[in-house]
Amino acid sequence: MTNPLFQPLRIRSLELANRIVMSPMTRSRSTDGVPGQDVADYYSRRASGGTGLIVTEGVAIDHATAVDHVNVPNLHTPEALAGWRKVVDDVHAAGGKIVPQLWHVGPLWGAMMQLDPELKPMRPSGEWGPLGVTSYTAEYVERAQAVTEAMTEQDITDVIAAYARSAVNALEVGFDGIALHGGHGYLLDSFLWEGTNKRDDAWGGDIERRTKFPVAVVAAIREAVGPDVPIIYRFSQHKQQDFTAKIAETPEELGVILGALVDAGVDVLDASIRRFDVPAFEGSDLSLAGWAKKLTGAVTMAVGSVGLGKSLRDSRIEGSSPVVDNIPELEKRIGTGEFDLIAIGRLHLADPALATTLRAGDPLPAFDRAVHEGSLT
Repeated sequence: MTNPLFQPLRIRSLELANRIVMSPMTRSRSTDGVPGQDVADYYSRRASGGTGLIVTEGVAIDHATAVDHVNVPNLHTPEALAGWRKVVDDVHAAGGKIVPQLWHVGPLWGAMMQLDPELKPMRPSGEWGPLGVTSYTAEYVERAQAVTEAMTEQDITDVIAAYARSAVNALEVGFDGIALHGGHGYLLDSFLWEGTNKRDDAWGGDIERRTKFPVAVVAAIREAVGPDVPIIYRFSQHKQQDFTAKIAETPEELGVILGALVDAGVDVLDASIRRFDVPAFEGSDLSLAGWAKKLTGAVTMAVGSVGLGKSLRDSRIEGSSPVVDNIPELEKRIGTGEFDLIAIGRLHLADPALATTLRAGDPLPAFDRAVHEGSLT
């Protein structure tokens, strides 16, 4: 088949049948952090539908303040590991591949629900970040902007070790690789962003030092999992604290960050943006994923509003998004090599067999926020 969406791709030990990826989407449906059969069914339906790779919702690493909702799954308790083993087995039985997205919310601790106030959120400099364009409630923002203790050297050592432990756990239950959430203002991203990293030691200051912590996490995982396991790293310009924020003002700055991550062991750069086809920098039509590929030569993945006329944030503000057939533009960009993979979120909720729908050229499904956003169907 000549359609570029359906060309195979090999990334280290991972062999993908096509370029379609299910994007990670928080479900908060794993009671006490344990994914049940409903979670296994949810992911295996997408595998049965032909999706090449599934990236799970964010999964808590083995650290006390990794996530702030009791029903976000984890990757360290015996019960959760048993639940994930069933998820992985079911996805594999359906012919799919699956990786967990390891997650630490960092400065955004407390955004989903209020938890133990005695627990210290992990923040590079004790700051939530400068307030910009955000969808968070004023009540949460006021609470979150209170300055807390900055991460200590011991905190940094402990979190790096927690990432590595969780990556090893993922392989032990059968996952096909590792994904890291390094965007949107969460912990890894908060070290990259000047708005949250005001340190003047080895972990902050200029752009090279701000990159040191996420690089150390990647290097620890690579050492723990060995040379054959693919590592996917999600990065973004925008933050949940400020949708207009950036980690890099120029392609050269972006190259410093992404080049260091690839050198540390990242195989796939997952460029998170609200629309996959939006130019990342003035003077070029290249998307953020396109720039990542041009700057590093790594495999890159785009994401954002595939088949939809509104971004996720805009659809939440204004209602459900209209269907827009931007698939020809997507096929063109993958076909020319601008990027290699496309992560699709909302349409995978609307249609578990989305890959089959795209292969057949059938009409795109409608995404109804009220029906699909919190669904496990």
